[in-house]
Amino acid sequence: MTVNDLNRVFNHLDGLRSEAIDLNKAIVPIKALGPSNGGSGEMEKAEFLKDYLKTIGVTDIKEFPASDSRVPGGLRPNIVARIPGQVSRTVWILGHLDVVPEGDLSKWETNPFEAVVKGNRIYGRGTEDNHHAIVTGCLVAKALNDLGIKPYYTLGLAFVADEETGSKYGLQHLLETQPSLFKEDDLIIVPDAGESDSRMIEVAEKSILWVKFKTLGKQTHASMPANGINAFKAASHLVVALEELHEIYAERDELFDPPQSTFEPTRKEANVPNINTIPGEDVFYLDCRILPNYEIDDVLKTIRQISDRIEKQFNVKIEISTEQYEQAAPATDVNSPVVQALEKAIKVVYNVDAHPKGIGGGTVAAFFRRKGLPAAVWSTIDDMAHEPNEYDVLDHIVNDAKVFAHICLKKD
Repeated sequence: MTVNDLNRVFNHLDGLRSEAIDLNKAIVPIKALGPSNGGSGEMEKAEFLKDYLKTIGVTDIKEFPASDSRVPGGLRPNIVARIPGQVSRTVWILGHLDVVPEGDLSKWETNPFEAVVKGNRIYGRGTEDNHHAIVTGCLVAKALNDLGIKPYYTLGLAFVADEETGSKYGLQHLLETQPSLFKEDDLIIVPDAGESDSRMIEVAEKSILWVKFKTLGKQTHASMPANGINAFKAASHLVVALEELHEIYAERDELFDPPQSTFEPTRKEANVPNINTIPGEDVFYLDCRILPNYEIDDVLKTIRQISDRIEKQFNVKIEISTEQYEQAAPATDVNSPVVQALEKAIKVVYNVDAHPKGIGGGTVAAFFRRKGLPAAVWSTIDDMAHEPNEYDVLDHIVNDAKVFAHICLKKD
């Protein structure tokens, strides 16, 4: 790579802002909801993107669909596209095709399934999560093809299904059925988390445990509480008792933000419809983000012990089940080539010093890491995923594309 090539690509990307807008305007209206979210899947969006990639000169496009009888046509799409480099070692940009439902429409100021530009922002469901990855990857491909520049590394774009509901039909399917697709020395980037100042390169994730608590007592009239057993009262004491988890699992790891494990009561299901009835059943949920050095099974044992104590105290039965159980994957080495390449490119484009960090959220990078494939999660975003009035920042799209282009062009 010459400095002139890099400058040409950067300058060309500056001119592709309208391309980023047009691409979002084309794909935001495609309601790519998975069947678990009440939708018909991602095939329409995948077909559009496959055709779009052809129009910008990408010729190496392969499809690896996963069978799913719940969607029309019975297939969930996974697209892999490449622009050959001087070497076969690949810089992968992985984006996911599916989005989450719009939620409460009254909280949106625009139609969630219409891309609307306001100043430096483009609004609409999916614009950040995860069109940011899809659009930045496409812009890099278009810039290289428009200018006729062969990158040093091969550019790989992987657009997968089902990220929002488990990835069984997306990245997991790719890794299981195409084990040689991604290689250990590839530079795998997942632009699905980040910070607005570009400084966070995510290399590790906490274990995720979602626990459902069903407390069973005896329903009765509220004027005669002694005739029943108040499941809501017992569950409320359990919520407080579970605070002990913070003391029992109190270690800190400054790689993560926050640096400690978290145990937060979240969802509460309705119990009785009227005020003057003591509930005989109560259901709530606990969201646990646990440092990787702890085993989820140990945490569950502690939760059971705390629940047993509340059972005896209030003469209730507490049923415990898990809604999500995800032991943390091994961390990506902070000195791995993908992390170092990102640090250098971010410095060039944004003039900031980026650093490896761990997060409490989960991304598909964990599937790569479990296969021994170092992956880094990075993007410049305002963390609007799943929010009403979701938006992406146009300058971030263009500049993140420059970061990815720098990595493709720059020989270490």
